Amino acid sequence: MATVTRGEEIELRVDALAYGGRGVARHGELVVFVARGLPGDRVRARVTKFKRRYAEAQAIELLEPGPGRVEPRCAHFGVCGGCAWQDLGYAEQLRHKGSQVADALRRIGGFDDVEPEPMMPAESLYGYRNKVEYSWSAGPDGPRLGYHRLGRWDRLIAVDHCHIASDGSNDVRRAFERWAGELGLPAYDQRGGEGYLRHLVVREGGGTVELLAMLVTAPGDVPGVERLAELVPDAVVGVVHAVNAGVAEVSIGLEQTPLFGRDRFTERIGGLEFSVTAGAFMQTNTAMAERLYALAIELAGLRPDDVVWDLYCGAGAIGLLAAPHAGHVYGIEISEESIAGARANAVRNGIANAEFVVGDVAKSVRPLLERVPRPDVVFVDPPRSGLTPKAVRRVLELAPQRLVYVSCNPTTFAPNARQLVDGGYILETVRPLDMFPHTPHIECIARLRRSNRQPGDSPRMGTVPNTAPSPAAS
Repeated sequence: MATVTRGEEIELRVDALAYGGRGVARHGELVVFVARGLPGDRVRARVTKFKRRYAEAQAIELLEPGPGRVEPRCAHFGVCGGCAWQDLGYAEQLRHKGSQVADALRRIGGFDDVEPEPMMPAESLYGYRNKVEYSWSAGPDGPRLGYHRLGRWDRLIAVDHCHIASDGSNDVRRAFERWAGELGLPAYDQRGGEGYLRHLVVREGGGTVELLAMLVTAPGDVPGVERLAELVPDAVVGVVHAVNAGVAEVSIGLEQTPLFGRDRFTERIGGLEFSVTAGAFMQTNTAMAERLYALAIELAGLRPDDVVWDLYCGAGAIGLLAAPHAGHVYGIEISEESIAGARANAVRNGIANAEFVVGDVAKSVRPLLERVPRPDVVFVDPPRSGLTPKAVRRVLELAPQRLVYVSCNPTTFAPNARQLVDGGYILETVRPLDMFPHTPHIECIARLRRSNRQPGDSPRMGTVPNTAPSPAAS
C-alpha cells in the first residue's frame, strides 16, 4: 500500500466523483479523495490528510482537464463554499448523481437487483434557490454579506452576485448592505465575539415572488428600521429580527420579532397556498418541489378512504397536497413553528381532513396511534441524517401497505431502505431528482410496498417475512 505525508504534492488522474462532490483517484493502491478534482482531470494535488486506507488532497494545479469541464459562470467559484460543480457540464452532473444513487443502493443498501430510474433534471440551472442564508463580514467599504470560504468556518467572502439565488434575493442582500453601511453597523466577529450583524436569511415564494427577510444580530435593538423599509425591494412583504446571543453560528430556532410588514410570506405549490415563516421548512427549489410532491402523491397510489400519516411533515406540504385524495391525513413534525404553519395552511386552503401534531417521530408515533387509525400510507421526509433506528422501528410498527420515502441523502436512504426491507417491505421504485444543480446534493423518492410473503415461504431477493418488531420493543 502506497503511503503519503501531509503536505506532499502528488500527481493524480481523477477517475470518478464521490458522494459529496470530491474526485476519486488512486495513488498506487491508495484511494485519494481530491477536492476540486473532476473525472478525467490530471492534477497536481497537495495531501491534506492521510489514513491507513485513504488520503485526502486538494487540487492545486490542473495539468490536463477532463472531458466534462466547462467554464464556471460565477466569479466566486472555487473560493465560495457553495456550488461545487459549476465547472462540470450539466449532463455530466446528472450522470454522476445518478451513478451515486445506484452505488449507494448497491454498496450501502445491498440492493443488487434495484436499478434507480433516470435522474429527473432541474427545470432551471440558475436562480432556483428560494432560501438563501448570508453571513455578515467587515469589508473595506463597510459591512458586506456573503458566504463561508471553501473549507473555512472562520473566513467569509463578500458576494457580488449569487447565481443560484434569484435576482430578488440578490437585490435584498444589496439593500441590507447599503442600510448597514449608512448606519455604520459592525459585522460580528466570531473569533472575538464582538460586533452586531450576524446573518441575513432571505426566503422567497417561487410561485408568488413574495420575499421575506430575517436579520440575525447579536443582542440589541435594530436601528434605522424606517430607512431599511425604504431601501428593500417592493416585493419584500416583511422583515423580521432574530437575536443570537450564543457562540454557535445558527439562524434557526430563534425567536423572531417583526420589524415591519408581515412575519411570513406566501408560497404557491400544486394549486395550494402556503403561509411560511422565516424558520419553517419548505423545499428550497419551488419548481422542483412541485414535481417532487406530485411524484410522491402519484407513487402513494392514494384512495378516497386511505388514512395517511405524514412523518417529518414540515409546514405540511405533502400532507395537504395528499388530503384531497385521501380520507384523513395526520402529520408529525418536531418544529412547533412548522406545525403552526401547517395548521394555518390547512385552514387557509379549506382542508378539514388534516391534523398536525408537534412531536419527535421516534417518540410520538405510539401516542398518536392510541387515538387515530393505523395508516394505509405513510410518507417520510426525514432530515439529511435519515431515519434513526428507533424511527425505523416505529414506521415498521405502523405497518402501512404503502410507504413513500423522500430522501435528501442517498447514503442514509440506502441503509434505511435495507432496514425497511428486512422488516417486511419490497423496494419497488427509486426516482432521483436534481433539486440543486451545480451542487452534489441529490433528492430521491422511493416507493416501498408491504410484502405478502408469509413466514416459511421460500426467500427471494427484495422480500422478507411479513413481520415487524413487537410494539413493546423500544
